[in-house]
Amino acid sequence: MIPETTLAFSGVLHAELKGHLFPEDGLEAAAILICTRTPGPRFRLLVRDMILVPHAACQRREHDGITWPGEYLEQAIDVAEPAGRAVILIHSHPGGLFAFSIADDESDQRVIPSLFHAFGAFHGSAVMTTDGAVRARLYDSDLEERPVDLVTVSGDDLSYWWADNATDRGPRDRPIAFTSGMTAELGRLSALVVGASGTGSITCEQLARLGFGRVQVVDFDRVEWKNLNRILNSSHADAAANRLKVQVFAEAVTGYRGQGIAVPVPASITTREAVLAAADCDVVFCCVDTLEARHIADLIAAAFLLPLFDVGVVIPVRKKGDTFAVADVCGRIDYVQPGGSTLQDRGIYTPESLRGEYLRRVAPEAHQQELEAGYLRGLVDEAPAVITLNMRAASACVNEFIARAYPFRLEPNTLYARTEFSLAACEEEYFAETAFTRTPNLILARGNAEPLLGMPILNRVVR
Repeated sequence: MIPETTLAFSGVLHAELKGHLFPEDGLEAAAILICTRTPGPRFRLLVRDMILVPHAACQRREHDGITWPGEYLEQAIDVAEPAGRAVILIHSHPGGLFAFSIADDESDQRVIPSLFHAFGAFHGSAVMTTDGAVRARLYDSDLEERPVDLVTVSGDDLSYWWADNATDRGPRDRPIAFTSGMTAELGRLSALVVGASGTGSITCEQLARLGFGRVQVVDFDRVEWKNLNRILNSSHADAAANRLKVQVFAEAVTGYRGQGIAVPVPASITTREAVLAAADCDVVFCCVDTLEARHIADLIAAAFLLPLFDVGVVIPVRKKGDTFAVADVCGRIDYVQPGGSTLQDRGIYTPESLRGEYLRRVAPEAHQQELEAGYLRGLVDEAPAVITLNMRAASACVNEFIARAYPFRLEPNTLYARTEFSLAACEEEYFAETAFTRTPNLILARGNAEPLLGMPILNRVVR
């Protein structure tokens, strides 16, 4: 079952929080999390800001207890109240207790009411153990308590801590990659795929058969005859009826997984409908051939603290006498973690290239658009035979997700922020996260603030 409540961290903030909560003196420490939320219907809280309570400011710090000044709670209220954000009080358990103690319960009964007296409908508390695992709970204004179903961290690794898979001694063992245990956990997660064509249809198929509990697919395009050699599950009947690509995929998945697994979103990723679908997911796969769509995926990953996997392929060609020759056969997979370097930071697109793409789109007579838009860069071919290249790239993309969520590499995942391969040269090249310059991201954990993603075009329609 897809979790109803989630607390999501970026890897950067989680690492900073862990460093503060465990200063290597064996004593408890505390912090306050300021959280936005996604537009819903799922209740995903996103850690946007933190107030770290200075160790020296605490009246008492012990191995199994802490007392800290109320002035920091007042600071949190000042930050959170204007935007209606939720406040989560978090402290460390150096002794390893992965549960709330009696002292924690008593503390919450004293402190949480003051938060509700100030503002809000939901606030909560959390604990962290030395391995970085987090357990959280929420209160409503009647102080009714409920556990947060899932706590996630999207960093170099993807961490998932489930409330119903925990003991007082810590989370139970994580599933091993490529096992039925992995399949069972994926059944509780939701994926969004942007693009249902070449690499997109193959990515969708893999995610559905791996066992994801829900696969939402965003694409407004329809099946044409020229697509049949590279879109999985498409048929002559689909092309003749000019059917939506997302509908073709959804019907195919229903045949082997049942109803409700595949959710078609027949819209552009630049629409509010598509962005709302993305906000309701746990991971995003971007399988598109436009810079604008990649730009929106970048914003979605940051605003909703979602891991993003972007895949692209191209076959550069060169003029050889009176004909053409293949210069290379290339693929690229980028993993973008919220708070890390974005696709824009990595040079996948720039403001100038976005503007150029827009100008080419509104001037379709431009021949240059035809040369740059297809798989074979420099050669127009409406039905390129590229399914083998798409298969290779889409498989690498999904395996990159598995490597992050269920680590199996011999080296740390931080070394593989980008993978590039050349089938012509039989080479693969890898780039670490540190290879890219990270710029400040103003919409990190923006959540449901209007306009969504900071884009007026996505503003709520008032009727």
